[in-house]
Amino acid sequence: MSAMTSVPVPINEPVKSYAPGSPERAELTSAIASFLDAGPVELTGNYAGVRRPGRGTARYDVTMASDHQQVLGHVQAANDADMHEAVAGAVAAGAAWADVPFREKAAIFLRAADLLAGPYRARINAATMLGQGKTPQQAEIDSACELIDFLRFNVAYAERIFADQPLSVAGVWNQMDYRPLGGFVYAVTPFNFTAIAGNLPTSAALMGNPVVWKPSLTQQLASHVFMEVLEKAGLPADVITMVPGHGAALSDVVLASPDLAGIHFTGSTRVFQGLWSHVGANIASYKSYPRLVGETGGKDFVLAHPSADPDAVVTALVRGAFEYSGQKCSAASRAYLPKSLWLKIRDQLIEETNGLKVGDVRDFSNFTSAVIDERAFDRLAGAIEQARGSGAAILAGGTYDKSQGWFVRPTLVQSDDPTNDIFVTEYFGPLLGIFVYDDADFDAVLKLIDSASPYALTGAVLATDRAAIQQASQALRQTAGNFYINDKPTGAVVGQQPFGGGRASGTNDKAGSMWNLIRWTSPRVIKETFVSPTSTGYPHML
Repeated sequence: MSAMTSVPVPINEPVKSYAPGSPERAELTSAIASFLDAGPVELTGNYAGVRRPGRGTARYDVTMASDHQQVLGHVQAANDADMHEAVAGAVAAGAAWADVPFREKAAIFLRAADLLAGPYRARINAATMLGQGKTPQQAEIDSACELIDFLRFNVAYAERIFADQPLSVAGVWNQMDYRPLGGFVYAVTPFNFTAIAGNLPTSAALMGNPVVWKPSLTQQLASHVFMEVLEKAGLPADVITMVPGHGAALSDVVLASPDLAGIHFTGSTRVFQGLWSHVGANIASYKSYPRLVGETGGKDFVLAHPSADPDAVVTALVRGAFEYSGQKCSAASRAYLPKSLWLKIRDQLIEETNGLKVGDVRDFSNFTSAVIDERAFDRLAGAIEQARGSGAAILAGGTYDKSQGWFVRPTLVQSDDPTNDIFVTEYFGPLLGIFVYDDADFDAVLKLIDSASPYALTGAVLATDRAAIQQASQALRQTAGNFYINDKPTGAVVGQQPFGGGRASGTNDKAGSMWNLIRWTSPRVIKETFVSPTSTGYPHML
C-alpha cells in the first residue's frame, strides 16, 4: 500500500478507580491471585525471538517487597555469550526492521497499547503491584495508563516528525528521510516504573532501531508480561531483545560493539556517568557517534510562599513525598516552608504523615507499601539514623522493619542546617527534609534551593501571590526541568508534561514528546531536480 495514512489521535488513557465493587477491582484481585497460585515462574530473556533462560551461573529470586518470603519468579541471568548473541541478533535484524513501513510499525505499537488497555490491563498491573510494591492507584497510573499513553502518543509524535519536510521550489523536490541511527540502541531501565521500562526500548524501536533491552531484575515480572504483549502485538523477533542480568559485564559487551548507536537510560547518575565515560573512551571504535539519552534522578523541592494555601501545601508534601514510598525520581524530598505557614500546618502534617497506612499491596486500603529490596532498606535506615545523629529532629516516622517486608515508615526530618544531607543527598525513599525560613527571607531561599543540590529534575512552588510565583519561576528556571505551580512535583502525564531534567538529572530529552523521538533518527536530505541543467556556463560569463 502506498496511500498516505493518518494515525489515530491519541487521548490520555482514563484512570480506573478500583473502588470497592468496581469490575476493575475484581479483575485485579483475580489477576493477583493467579500469579500467586501459579507459584514461582521462570522469567526468561528473549533471544532471537526465543524465550529462554540465560546461560549465566547467577540465579535470582524475584520476591514481593512487602513479603520477601513470597517468591514470584526466578531469573537465570544472562552471561557474556548471551549478550554477544543479543547484540548480533539486533544488528542482523536492523536492516529488515528499517525497511518496514512506518504504518506497519505504528500498527504494532498501537495494538500493544490496546492489549494493555484491555485483556492485559489487570495482568500487568498485578505484576507491577506484586513485583514492585505498588498500590492499585500507583500501578494503574504507571503500568496501565502511562505505558499505554507512551505507545499511542509516540506513534502520533513520530508521524509529526515524518511530516516535517523542507521547502521545495519550482523544479526541485526536497525531502527529509528520517532514517534509524544505523546500529542498535541499548535500553537500560529501572525498577520503579513499568512505563519507563516499556517506553525506553519501544520509542527507539518505533523510529526503526533494533534494541537490546536490559530491565532491572526487580522489575522482571512486569517486563516479562510486557514482552508477551509485544510478541502478541506482532513485533518481529530481535527488534527488541530482552536480556536480564546484573553487573557491568553485560554492559561491557554492548559498549565494545562498533554497532552501538545509542543508549536510552533511566537510573542512577553514577551508572549513567560510567556508561558515558566508557563510550567516550571507545569513541574511535564506533561506526557512528552514539546518542546518549539519560534521566538520572533528582533531589526535588517544594517551596511554599507565605501566601500559600495551607491545606494545599500539606497535600502536596504528603502525596509528593510518600506516594510509592518516595521511590520516584520526581518525589519531593526537600521542603522550604515559611515560619508563619509552618506554625499553621506543622501538627496537621505530622498527624497526616503518622496516619498513613503502610503495608502489603494485597491490602488495597494501604496508602503505600515496602521499598523495593534490602539494599534500599539498608540505605534508607542508614539515612534516618544519620539524620537523627546530625541533630535534626525526626518529626514523624523514623522507624523501619524488615522482618517480613522492606518497610520504612514515611519520615519527616526538620533541620535548621540547609546543608544537611537530608537536603542534598538523593535517598530515593520516603524521607522528606523540612527547612523553615523566616518569611522575609523568600529571596534568599530561592538562591538556596538553586544551589543546594546538583540535580535539576522537578520542583514545585505553592503560592497565591502571583508576583511570588513569577519570581520563583524565574529564579528557579534552571533548577527543574518540570516545574509545578500549586501542585506536587510528581505525576507528569504523557502529552501534557513531557518529562526530564538537566544538570545531574540527565540530558533533558523529555520522555513523552517528539523531542525524545527525534534523538533516535538520523535524517537524510534528498534533493530531486526534475529537469537537470545541461550547460556549465553562467550569465555573468557572457
